[in-house]
Amino acid sequence: MTAAIVGWAHSRFGKLEDETLESMIVKVATEAMEHAGIGPDDVDEIVLGHFNAGFSPQEFTASLVLQADDRLRFKPATRVENACATGSAAVRQGIRAIEANAARIVLVVGAEQMTKTPGAEIGKNLLKASYLPEDGDTPAGFAGVFGKIAAAYFQRHGDQSDALARIAAKNHKNGVDNPYAQMRKDFGYEFCRAESEKNPYVAGPLKRTDCSLVSDGAAAIVLADMSTALSMRRAVAFRANEHVQDFLPMSKRDILLFEGCSTAWGRALEKARLTLDDLSFVETHDCFTIAELIEYEAMGLARPGQGARVVAEGITDKDGRLPVNPSGGLKAKGHPIGATGVSMHALTAAQLTGEAGGIQVKNARIGGIFNMGGAAVANYVSILERVK
Repeated sequence: MTAAIVGWAHSRFGKLEDETLESMIVKVATEAMEHAGIGPDDVDEIVLGHFNAGFSPQEFTASLVLQADDRLRFKPATRVENACATGSAAVRQGIRAIEANAARIVLVVGAEQMTKTPGAEIGKNLLKASYLPEDGDTPAGFAGVFGKIAAAYFQRHGDQSDALARIAAKNHKNGVDNPYAQMRKDFGYEFCRAESEKNPYVAGPLKRTDCSLVSDGAAAIVLADMSTALSMRRAVAFRANEHVQDFLPMSKRDILLFEGCSTAWGRALEKARLTLDDLSFVETHDCFTIAELIEYEAMGLARPGQGARVVAEGITDKDGRLPVNPSGGLKAKGHPIGATGVSMHALTAAQLTGEAGGIQVKNARIGGIFNMGGAAVANYVSILERVK
């Protein structure tokens, strides 16, 4: 263990009409430092996760974090991006700075403002996380890409509409108790399962309840090296942090296996010297319900084509053997792209310190995180454990 989370902050996710990208960044940066019990002078490096891809006219954003306090002036600050895994890419860069002994304390911020962009442009922007020569003309944008994945999965393994509805219903139920979630409503299985005027098909077999939300929001964490962390109020250590990058074209791989996800989980568990049975819960990347279904299989909870059994048996329920997305996931919490990975780390740390409020998993001791960019292209897995 070389780094630990010692503080965090999280904005509400949703349509935040009174906020700007800058105001969200400033708020969570300030609150995270306060939560960690540090001042701006203690920060050695700043990393900002911000996808953008057309969502903000302000392309050069790393220095917006400095707006939180004049004393952050002249600190190294870098913006990183790796599609929908941008937040976890920022976390990883912060960890690597600590591992290299280039920093003792790193402030990591993730943010995105999406809802001020016209609807047609949102789909076009998100599609930039796909391989444009093959998928650039996909109807319904990135939802269309995952609609094709879902259709291919159904063709290989049979109709999985029941499983997708159970995943959606589970995550919406969990999101009710998350004060940061964009959608805090328990829709129930029947609503998620049935096509209706309020739940139409969006792409292929995916309905509206199968798709994550367009969101504004920000989150921040403070990282510290282990010796520093152990002298602070709280310390949630990284037992593992792995990054696996796969081919961008889906035609170069079996897209139904999410092999990058599987490899990242395998490496992380090996490094942590753990198995899935040792985890108390997982926050995973449910940009679409089909993604969570395939991730069950990729992480080793089920054999290929058997992921439906996991959710049908309640294994991934909040009170199940391995709760998955107790926060509500991207499905209910929202998915402001640059913020998502940082949010996952902040809420996992909150779980492990008993500070998660209504979404608290009982006796949470070790948490796993999977955040991906594109269709299982950028794959990040963290395994966290409280040490103080």
